[in-house]
Amino acid sequence: MLKIKRIYEQSSKEDGIRILIDRLWPRGISKENADLDDWSKEIAPTNELRKAFHQKEISFEAFEKAYLKELAENPQAADFRAYIKKVLSEGNVTLLYGAKDTAHNQAVVLQEWLQNINN
Repeated sequence: MLKIKRIYEQSSKEDGIRILIDRLWPRGISKENADLDDWSKEIAPTNELRKAFHQKEISFEAFEKAYLKELAENPQAADFRAYIKKVLSEGNVTLLYGAKDTAHNQAVVLQEWLQNINN
């Protein structure tokens, strides 16, 4: 199962492989307490897109569209997708993010993008 979760939430065995998908390290979390298996910052939105969204210069819908375009143009996205497909065949995967808004963030977009893993 592919899940998303704030990195500030307690880790659990049900998380499976835990992958941080933020470009920047989350504030207030030590690397020891993060309980990460991987940090895939190359799959995160660009700094420009992230800043535009967080500063409310663009809507979530515009952010989602732009991030999906970035994923389509990101040469590392295919490798990330293959990696996720492989680890999902072995168990759960949890994508971790730092955003406070649990409904409007890059993890929501990335999870949906990855749900179509065979595409």
